Amino acid sequence: MAIVSVTNTSVTVNPLKQSQAIGATLAFLGLKGMLPLLHGSPGCSAFTKSPLTQHLRKAIPLSSTAMTEVSTIMGDEDKVEQAILQMVQRYQPEILGLCTTGLTETKGDDLRRLTKDIRHRYPELDNLPIVLVSTPDFKGTLQDGFAAVVESIVKEIPQNSGGCYFQQVVVLASSAFTPADIEQVKEIIAAFGLQAIAIPDLSGLLDSQWDHNYSGITGSGTTLAELQQIGHSVFTLALGESMRGAAKILEQRFNIPYEVFSELTGLGATDRFLQALADISGHNVPEKYRRQRRQLQDLMLHTHTYFGGKRVSVALEPDLLLSIVTFLQSMGVHIHTAVTTTRSPVLEKLTIPCVTIGDLEDFEQMAVGSDLLIANSYTTTISKRLNIPLYRQGIPIFDRLGHALSTKVGYQGTKQLLLDIANLFFQD
Repeated sequence: MAIVSVTNTSVTVNPLKQSQAIGATLAFLGLKGMLPLLHGSPGCSAFTKSPLTQHLRKAIPLSSTAMTEVSTIMGDEDKVEQAILQMVQRYQPEILGLCTTGLTETKGDDLRRLTKDIRHRYPELDNLPIVLVSTPDFKGTLQDGFAAVVESIVKEIPQNSGGCYFQQVVVLASSAFTPADIEQVKEIIAAFGLQAIAIPDLSGLLDSQWDHNYSGITGSGTTLAELQQIGHSVFTLALGESMRGAAKILEQRFNIPYEVFSELTGLGATDRFLQALADISGHNVPEKYRRQRRQLQDLMLHTHTYFGGKRVSVALEPDLLLSIVTFLQSMGVHIHTAVTTTRSPVLEKLTIPCVTIGDLEDFEQMAVGSDLLIANSYTTTISKRLNIPLYRQGIPIFDRLGHALSTKVGYQGTKQLLLDIANLFFQD
């Protein structure tokens, strides 16, 4: 069990942690017909939009209530009302996501009471779901904001009447998974004859954007009709420890059993996931995945000499940190340094001596002597100063192409991750 330490510096010099609003906006991009709306200043919106646009390499829909100094002091409720009415009139969203920021949280704005008043004054908004999420910048991280959106969705979206659909499962995927990861998970589930409703479904971000007609709302992702059917599912697959809260809500609200899969990378983790799908569906594991498992075993056998005894330093959000560290240890790697952003139950599950909650300045000091760094693109300069190769994971990744297409889940994704890292060791 790892000892969790927190750095005692009074100021963050080179931040690893990113705001909850970024994670919340990313989660909203996985819902079709969604219009994310930040209640805050234009600067708050810019600091949220910039890293996501860099990471996804495409324009994203995001609006702001555009608070000014005057509206902050004199009152800003009319700003929220005007923004909602204008967005509805202009873009006709199917669902609206409303996030707070550090500014409005500090003021103490009561958005739940405010949206209730707005609905009372404008009955035409009765059929528009508005997902409220508290995402102050001064606490929590990207992973927390992402999880808060998923919890709000499964808690607030009204459900259609009907029975239990025995082939339908809910997939709650944390911020640790790329769009290609989600697509891979859906493909694996479909191979067992099951229908998956992914919340959120970021796999649509992989689709081509040849339609030059700009839309202020998302064009892909989980539909509102699908969200209104999640209560009829037979099982919940929670991918990432941060999804446990949302899975518990589904269990309490609809009596849907769940299982949390902390990681889907590696031989053992994939075995457990496929066995769970076989138990739920009553079908055997398809031959396709048995063959992929044999290929992965063979690849692990031929590459283990490049991994054994290597010292790797990792700086990632807790869910992704656990997945990467567990996989590397299964290949004989020594974790030289582990830095993360916030407290999480998964940190104590790590089988390393210590994990530090800190920033990239701490990471640079502790990573000296490593053979490889694994972190986001903000670590590029550290990699150059220490003359240690960098394998990019996490958010944002803005200096490599095709990150959204990379996958690390299942036997196939593990093979890709294995080869990527092995080639870095090989060329070194």
